[in-house]
Amino acid sequence: MRENDAALVKAFRQSSPYVNLHRGSTFVIMLGGEAIDQENFSNIISDIALLTSLGVRLVIVFGARPQIDRGLAEAGLSGVFHKHTRVTDEASFRVIKDVCGGLQMDITARLSMGLINTPMQNARINVVTGNFVIAQPLGVDDGVDYIHSGRVRRIHTDTIHHQLANGATVLISPIGFSVTGESFNLSSEELARRLAIELKADKLIGFCSQRGVLNEDGVAIAELFPEQAEEHLQKLLDEGESLSGTARYLRAAISSCRGGVPRSHLVSYKEDGALIQELFTRDGLGTQIVSLSAEQARQASIDDIGGILDLIRPMEEEGILVRRSREQLEMEIDQFTIIEKDGAIIGCAALYPFPDEGMAEMACVAIHPDYRRGSRGDMLLNKIEEQARKRGMSRLFILTTRSIHWFQERGFKPVDVDALPMGKQKLYNFQRRSKIMIKELN
Repeated sequence: MRENDAALVKAFRQSSPYVNLHRGSTFVIMLGGEAIDQENFSNIISDIALLTSLGVRLVIVFGARPQIDRGLAEAGLSGVFHKHTRVTDEASFRVIKDVCGGLQMDITARLSMGLINTPMQNARINVVTGNFVIAQPLGVDDGVDYIHSGRVRRIHTDTIHHQLANGATVLISPIGFSVTGESFNLSSEELARRLAIELKADKLIGFCSQRGVLNEDGVAIAELFPEQAEEHLQKLLDEGESLSGTARYLRAAISSCRGGVPRSHLVSYKEDGALIQELFTRDGLGTQIVSLSAEQARQASIDDIGGILDLIRPMEEEGILVRRSREQLEMEIDQFTIIEKDGAIIGCAALYPFPDEGMAEMACVAIHPDYRRGSRGDMLLNKIEEQARKRGMSRLFILTTRSIHWFQERGFKPVDVDALPMGKQKLYNFQRRSKIMIKELN
């Protein structure tokens, strides 16, 4: 098999758990006007079409900030903001309705494409729009009348769920309607946030100019908790970036996360395929705001046997780990702690106590090659030490042929064979000549 073909097969196989995971899920996609302006927008539309073909239920909320600004400028009108919210007078609102109506038709048209030899071939997406959102006026604040700027009052979630259940993709404009027959200009991020929470969506997805939230080295941070995301948001606000796509999205994502949406993703609208890589690869490409980390250390169960074997077999074949049969693993599974990420086991370790000597062995320590630069080893060691203390052990020992310095840096000291529990001394393999190291547990 050619190298490129092998890479394609590997990527396809690795994506299959996510295909199964996302099928039947509800995603709210926050499609800002900046993303719509990009040349890459046609690829984003193709990726959205791919999601629908994989059984994902989609609600798309579009924004129009740059398009509205251009429309107002062409009409000789200036945009007026109060506390970062647009003040929408009668003249401005006429322009805004024209712009949003045009965008709604353009997006619907793009989602309706089915040209041969394009990613949209045979897509057949049923796009539904309607008065799903009931709005109310923002009113007057500090003497400033927002006029036709409004907020979400109520969402007809049952109607939206009915459309999604019938296979439709729901497209929602930032124009809401009131019970008095009026219409109002809404914040697309507030709209997306409310929809994600009230629909009990599985994900909120947004776009920005970069790969996500970047660290000081300009690298996308893969995962943030709401409190950490708030720190990055405050930094953007301090730098005067209150209207940037990243800032607007972070506000929505933080609130959505605290409102019960498990994961909110931020990806680049400039990078082709960013959405697909974020959703269908283990490490993603952007930033996700989560209430619970995608990586969890937990006690292993019998259902984890296959994943543990897949993890440790390559290391056994290299002679790094002592070979264990499936039967042995089944008998010892209660001794194992694993690190799981999106259903895949990326780390494991076992604890074997010797209560008569007050000692315990940490064994079968394995981290997937793709994740060895992080802190997963420390996570496992901390878990094993905690378990050993709970069992009344005062010392923890390991036998290793490769990771001597790593354990030394974490308080383990080399010892001779006679320092091991008697039962372990009898099993020591002098041909492997593993280094023996012990750590005192406080």
